[in-house]
Amino acid sequence: MRFAGLALTGLSLLAGCASAPPRATAPAPVVVAEPPVAALGARAAALASSFVGTPYRFGGDTPSGFDCSGLVYFVFHELGVSVPRTAAEQRAAAQHVRGEELAPGDLVFFYTPADHVGIYLGNGEFVHAPASGRAVERARLDAPFFILGFAGGGRFTRS
Repeated sequence: MRFAGLALTGLSLLAGCASAPPRATAPAPVVVAEPPVAALGARAAALASSFVGTPYRFGGDTPSGFDCSGLVYFVFHELGVSVPRTAAEQRAAAQHVRGEELAPGDLVFFYTPADHVGIYLGNGEFVHAPASGRAVERARLDAPFFILGFAGGGRFTRS
C-alpha cells in the first residue's frame, strides 16, 4: 500500500510538470487583404490618371488617342475586365452607384448633352477625354458644368 501511495504521488508530480502553462507568444500578425473591388478600382484610377495629356480622338480607344468611352474601355480591358464600348452601353451595363458612394475606379456618367463618361479618382475628381482639340484631363464633379449634367455612377467588377 505504501508503494501505491508513493507511485500516485510521483505520477501526480509528473502530471503537474506536463501540464505547465504554455509560454506567452506574440500573436500572429493579422493580414487584411484589400477587397478585390477596391483593388481593381485603385488600379483603374491609377491607370486612367497615367493617360492625362493623351490627345482626344473621336472613336479612339488606344493610348494614341481616346474618346471618353474609349478611355474607359481601354483601362478596364488592360485590367482584365470586359466592358462595352460606348458610354451609353457602359452606363446600362454597370452596377449603379449613388454619388455619395463613389470610390476610385467607379465610372461617372453625364448628359453633356450626349452621354459622357469618366473614371472617378476620389476626392471629387475624375479623369475623362472631353472633346476634340483637347486632351485627357482631370476634372471636378463639383464644377458647374458637371453638376448640372451628372447622370450617376457605375461600377464594374471582374465577375
